[in-house]
Amino acid sequence: MGWRDAGKLAAVLAFGGVLWQGVLVWGRSAPVHSSVILFQKRVSTFRAGVVKGNRTWFVGGGSLLLLILPVFLNNYYIDILSLAGLYAILAAGLNITVGCAGLLDLGYAAFYGIGAYIYGLLSTGIGLSFWLGLPLGGAVAALFGVILGTITLRLRGDYLAIVTLGFVQIVYLVLNNWDGVTHGPNGILNIGRPALFGFSLHQPVHFYYLVLLLLALIAVALHRLTRSQIGRAWIAIREDELAAAAMGIDTTRMKVFAFALGAGIAGIAGVFFAAKYTFISPESFTFLESVRVLSMVVLGGMGSLPGAILGAFLLTLLPELLRGLASYRMLIFGAALVIMMVFRPQGLLGKRN
Repeated sequence: MGWRDAGKLAAVLAFGGVLWQGVLVWGRSAPVHSSVILFQKRVSTFRAGVVKGNRTWFVGGGSLLLLILPVFLNNYYIDILSLAGLYAILAAGLNITVGCAGLLDLGYAAFYGIGAYIYGLLSTGIGLSFWLGLPLGGAVAALFGVILGTITLRLRGDYLAIVTLGFVQIVYLVLNNWDGVTHGPNGILNIGRPALFGFSLHQPVHFYYLVLLLLALIAVALHRLTRSQIGRAWIAIREDELAAAAMGIDTTRMKVFAFALGAGIAGIAGVFFAAKYTFISPESFTFLESVRVLSMVVLGGMGSLPGAILGAFLLTLLPELLRGLASYRMLIFGAALVIMMVFRPQGLLGKRN
């Protein structure tokens, strides 16, 4: 970076700092504060009206829009939407562990990688079909989730986060150094693509509809589950584990189940990732990937399934839409996130406790 670019960056940072301080002062003023509260009430009223009165039309219209959207887009944007759908699946799974059960899991990318490598190894080794690899990758990742959930039963908060952070680092080191099996940093090439009745899925639009189908199935299943006794038990554990145990909830089983379910969904997403790109390497499953998915859950609203999906689409699509602003796009994007967290800390669709 030359002195001109360094000067520009310093000027932008200084301007951003002044702007931020101005936003804070402006936000604390009484007229603005009362206006913000009134605006939030109007939004809540509008959202309640939409949810109660027009849910069917809203879901139906959104589904129809997603189905016909590829007709109006080129392959680049279809591919971006497929990636957003993949992250929506990951965010929906992590929302179970973090949002519903209240278990801070920073090692989520490890399960994602386990699912991808299980399918990658079996596809290139014995020619395993994608349709068999999908449940197998999810099952193996869920098994690792059971193991991690059992080990960390007595941990919560920061201590649980540290242990799960260690887990993702262990998995990364194993994938990166076990050359004889995982091919180390070189990764695995030529992974099999999905095929249906002899027709190979290889176009971006094929994977768009495939990830849309997977996301719909997972969203419906999780929607039903979170409104059952199991979902209410997770929320009780999140709010007060001791009180939940006193009410007769088997907290051990529920916490392990939350870990296993979230890990299984991540494993399924990993299989889809491996089949779509036909190449995987350890660099795709690092701690930063866990943070990215966690950011999607927090942005959308912890505990809210629609919020997690919305957060995944926003955090995938917005950086692409701001790509024309070159090196300033991440600065603008970060500032927008901070402002959103100040005025709506519970997330876009989350509920304030």
